[in-house]
Amino acid sequence: MKLKRLLTHLMMPAWRVRRIFATSVMSHIEKSIQMGEAAHHGELRFAVEASLHPLAIWREVSARDRAIEVFSQLQVWDTASNNGVLIYLLLADHDVEIVADRDLNHRVDDQQWEQICRDMEAEFRAGRFEDGVVAGINAINHLLVSHYPNRGPDQNELSDKPVLL
Repeated sequence: MKLKRLLTHLMMPAWRVRRIFATSVMSHIEKSIQMGEAAHHGELRFAVEASLHPLAIWREVSARDRAIEVFSQLQVWDTASNNGVLIYLLLADHDVEIVADRDLNHRVDDQQWEQICRDMEAEFRAGRFEDGVVAGINAINHLLVSHYPNRGPDQNELSDKPVLL
């Protein structure tokens, strides 16, 4: 298993992510985040990574483990209401992970997060990466609106710009 995953990651070049998530796609993703955040006071980030370093594969770092690292690196946990969300895509594993901060995790059950991930992955399998990401963002924004409705002017605590790792 480790060897197969290592080969998969070694064969996933970073340029492939830049081709799938071209500037226009990243701009559309950013606008989707901005539009959603106008309706609630949650914070949403999107990060995509082509593959993991071979040492991480050897240490059996999962997409979930890496998503938690990225959640910390991007400081998604550092919001005033503890309501930040990260959508992390590890392209080599064809895996989407959603990591939510403490307060939001108490309000949304794991099955809801899992369903959003599965819906996104279905779009990705069909080659519709932009549609999949935007659909995931919209689903999360819907949850954030229901739990953190906008109560007036909101301070954008985190960047809305998607991240290529």
